[in-house]
Amino acid sequence: MANRMGTDLTEGSIVKHLITFSVPLLLGNVFQALYNTVDSIWVGQFLGPEALGAVSVSFPITFILISLVTGITMATSVLVAQYAGAKDPEMITKTMNNSLLLLGTVAVIVTSLGIAFSKQILILLNTPQDVLSFAVEYLNIYLLGLVFVFGFNVMSAVLNGLGDPRTPVKFLIIATITNIILDPFFIFGIGFFPKMGIAGAALATIISQALALTLIMRHLYKINHIISPRIRDFKFVGELIWKLIKIGLPAGIQQIVVSMGLTIMVGIINSFGSSAVAAFGAASRLDQFAHMPAMSFGLAVSAITGQSLGAKKPERVKDVFKWGSILVSGITFIMVILALTVPKAFLKIFTSDADVLSIGSGYLRIVGLSYIPFSLMFVSNGILRGAGDTFPTMVFSFVSLWLIRIPLARYLSSIESLGVNGIWIAISSSSIISMALSQTYYKIGWWKNKKLVVRKAQSAEPRPDDSVEVIDKRHPS
Repeated sequence: MANRMGTDLTEGSIVKHLITFSVPLLLGNVFQALYNTVDSIWVGQFLGPEALGAVSVSFPITFILISLVTGITMATSVLVAQYAGAKDPEMITKTMNNSLLLLGTVAVIVTSLGIAFSKQILILLNTPQDVLSFAVEYLNIYLLGLVFVFGFNVMSAVLNGLGDPRTPVKFLIIATITNIILDPFFIFGIGFFPKMGIAGAALATIISQALALTLIMRHLYKINHIISPRIRDFKFVGELIWKLIKIGLPAGIQQIVVSMGLTIMVGIINSFGSSAVAAFGAASRLDQFAHMPAMSFGLAVSAITGQSLGAKKPERVKDVFKWGSILVSGITFIMVILALTVPKAFLKIFTSDADVLSIGSGYLRIVGLSYIPFSLMFVSNGILRGAGDTFPTMVFSFVSLWLIRIPLARYLSSIESLGVNGIWIAISSSSIISMALSQTYYKIGWWKNKKLVVRKAQSAEPRPDDSVEVIDKRHPS
């Protein structure tokens, strides 16, 4: 149901809200994943396994550098959802402005540090020598586009919190198609474009990311949207900055814990050679697509939970958990079947190398078994995040990765009969444990005690002419 706070998720069918909210997010996640996937296809098919390994090795490093930013954007979405539920448009705008100010500062620091230390980090990860130069070249150019990623993610987070995931997805799709078109031109030097090889794949991605941010800003200004950023309104509000950090820091640290764990895992995989690295990079792309429905439903769950708690309707959350779990399990089951029955058919999209296909098939048959448990974790984590209770999810990630996955991967991969398959077993096992921890905490119910926003008292019913003050369009004065 639409109102002046965007889409009201506190009323109506929960199943309908979950589906209508998740479908655009799922579509957006598919196209978001296509950024790196398209790079991997072009690079793997035409520049060889070493270049494909470079893209794979670069991914966890980029993930580390944007992790804290991801936490702040998640906090932004949570606060916006709760302020929307509490019917407080002024605080929605202030939340967005302070998020942009905070992340604008962080963007410059993150990009500078990433470029300065990229080679050293890659060396520390035991990146194979035949992959190193490709990885440094790709990563340094890719990092220059982080500022566009940060800006677009903030605007997407605000719109998601308002129950409008469709608007950012439209521009993300356009940007991704642009990336697909530009990749071969920059990689191979078609026409007047320079021949840049793997660096061209990274440059095409930067251009498409800048386009996405430009388009969403232009759209918001064109319709005079209430959240279109205006320089005169940018003022630091200490209370909001603290809330963003308090909610976002644990989520950001969780992302760092995950990405550092992934980085260590890549280091372990690197010891098995470039074929294992390339197989992991290709096979983990199916992981992304398998987890996308759950990620999308998790964001929908957070938005509905946030608005429901802001509106003082906590009773809806129980049904959100039930239906979210049913829907993600059913959808993810399809990806489980694909991973277990036809893994090579998927992997051949990226490479025809026999060793890579063999190793990657082993990965998908083992890790695919954990797809459904891992998807259920996104539902319970979505509720915790919608309530602003982000610290426990950070703990769960630390336990499952650093106390389970990494030690188990080192041990099992040292067993001669298992080899690299021992790493895949460790990944699958830790995913199941992470789900168990998250769902146990949800059922305990401590997240219900979180208080982030206070619903303003409504002294009178809105006048009919008040309806022009909508989130979708501000009436010009």
